[in-house]
Amino acid sequence: MRHRKAGVHLSRTSAHRQALFSNLVAALFTNERIRTTEPKAKETRRLAERTITWARRVGDVLGKKPERRSTEESARVVHAVRMARRVVRDRGAVVKLFDEIAPRFLSRHGGYTRIVKLDQRPGDAAPMALLELIPDDGAAPAETTPAKGKGGAKTDTGKSGEKSTEKAAPKGGAKAKAGEKSGGKASEKPAAEGAKKPRASKPKSEE
Repeated sequence: MRHRKAGVHLSRTSAHRQALFSNLVAALFTNERIRTTEPKAKETRRLAERTITWARRVGDVLGKKPERRSTEESARVVHAVRMARRVVRDRGAVVKLFDEIAPRFLSRHGGYTRIVKLDQRPGDAAPMALLELIPDDGAAPAETTPAKGKGGAKTDTGKSGEKSTEKAAPKGGAKAKAGEKSGGKASEKPAAEGAKKPRASKPKSEE
């Protein structure tokens, strides 16, 4: 059993492994999407989400200007930055983490990334995966799905209503015309029959 042996070795020394995952996490924060092998993606995800959590915990303080923060709040931010720098050694990636990525996930408690499995790599047939940050939850769905759904429903119902009224009018008109024609014929027939009867009765009366 592998007790107290978390993580993967990847046939590398500890220094090489730390540098590898530090670069992968920095690339993920900078580009918000990286393509690597599946074992590396799973280990990078574990380190990236832990680092994002450190930045998210001080999200309420990051909204304030540095001169308006109290001594305790400034200490919290410094501690979070130092803990993030233990994993990510790229200064630009850390700045983006605290300025853009952390405010995005203030309402999310974990699950900041996702892994999408890809095809095998040609050459060694290594399973590849796409590791990316989850997009903002509030902006994209509110702009796309509800607006299109409501607009589509209104336009469809409106068109269907127009079509139903247009189709109903000719049918009603056709029925009315048919009724007029049938009524006219019915009124003409009795007149013709009544006209014929007197003609037939006159010769009988004369005899």
